[in-house]
This record gives sequence, C-alpha cells and structure tokens, in this order.
Amino acid sequence: MAQDDILIRMENVEKYYGAFHALKAVNLTVRRGEKIVLCGPSGSGKSTLIRCINHLETIRSGRIEVDGTTLDNTPKTVDAVRREVGMVFQQFNLFPHMTVLENCMLAPMRVRKVSRSEAEATARKYLERVRIGNQADKHPAQLSGGQQQRVAIARALCMEPKAMLFDEPTSALDPEMVKEVLDTMVGLARDGMTMICVTHEMGFARQVADRVIFMSDGAIIEEGEPEAFFKAPKHERTRAFLGEILAHH
Repeated sequence: MAQDDILIRMENVEKYYGAFHALKAVNLTVRRGEKIVLCGPSGSGKSTLIRCINHLETIRSGRIEVDGTTLDNTPKTVDAVRREVGMVFQQFNLFPHMTVLENCMLAPMRVRKVSRSEAEATARKYLERVRIGNQADKHPAQLSGGQQQRVAIARALCMEPKAMLFDEPTSALDPEMVKEVLDTMVGLARDGMTMICVTHEMGFARQVADRVIFMSDGAIIEEGEPEAFFKAPKHERTRAFLGEILAHH
C-alpha cells in the first residue's frame, strides 16, 4: 500500500481514563476512500478510538497521523487535523438560535475564512446533498431528529473534510428516522468519502463497509471484509456479540 494512499494511521495507541485502560495498543490504518465500521459492546473503546483521531480525547502514548500530520497536542496540529476530519455525534449539537443554513455556514467562514456568499453556496449544496435543502431557513427545533442529524452531516461536509467520523449517529433517533440518516451515509460512501462509523446497524455495515472491525475491552479483536466477518467470525467474542446483536434486529 503506497504511503500516500493512507489517510489515517494509528500506531500503538494507548488511552487511559484515570486507572481505566480505555484503548490498548490500537493499530489502525485507513486508506483514502475506505469505509470502516467499528462495532463492539458498550464500553469497548469504539467511540474513544474515533474521538482520539480528531483530538477530542488525548492519548497516553502511541502515534496518530492524519493526512501526513502527526497529532502532537499543539493547537496548530490539532486545528490542522480537525479541519480535515468531520465528525457527527449521537446528539446533533446544532446551535438552536441559528437557522439550519447559518449552522452550516459558521465553521467555513470562521475556520476556513471563506466569504459569506461562498459559505452559503456550499451550505446550500450540501443541504441539497442530504435532501433537506428546503429546510434551510428553519431553526433546528422545527425539524425532526432525523432531519437534524442530516443537517449535522451537511454541516460537517461544508468543511469539505477528507474523512468523516460517525459516532453512533442513529442511536438517539426514533426507529422510523434511522433509515433516512443511514441512506444519507450510504450516499456519502458511494461518493467515495473516507468514513469511520461506530454503529450497531449491521445492515449498513454489510452494505457499505470495506472492513468491519470488532472491538472489545479497548482492543481490536478482529477485522475483516463484511462477507467473511458476518459469515465466519474467527473469534469467540465476535461470534457472541454478533449472535446477540443479530438476534435483536
């Protein structure tokens, strides 16, 4: 694999919360355009892993590199990495006092210093992209949860990131809204966006993932292409997890 094919690289990443060992010697390489789904039981380290990539969490040791920039805790590298990596959370984190359009225009104007007219054009483009362009002048409270989450995705896309991180983006939604958000993510995947998704939506994993990674107790236990991962998981813990999760769906 050519060096410049690799967009994100984690080497021997260790993370503690006090005495709790949250990530144990995590190694992960993500190629440009690759779609990765992270799954595993609650508390296994999935969300912590992706939060370390854009420095929402700091690591004890190891190395994280994004598009050639090594994260070293300085504001300069943290800002450089965050500009290239979009993040979508469980909660939508939209500013309630701003319209949908203004929510999407804020970061490009403030961080990338683009003009208001350019920011608006970009925002409208991505709101259309997530099929919500007609809601641009509403405030978040006027939208459904599924619509708000699609706005959050559009907002991240407005920074034109090189990769998108999704931290259980559908888990706070009512069941009937999950599909509209997953459909939006499927569309992004088809467009070639590099994505790392923490999700329990195994149908989505089967449909879009290049690799599914199973974590347990802070470590990567198993990874593979979806076909092999779901049909013939190698590790006992993976089998137990899949048995449980597929029984519920």
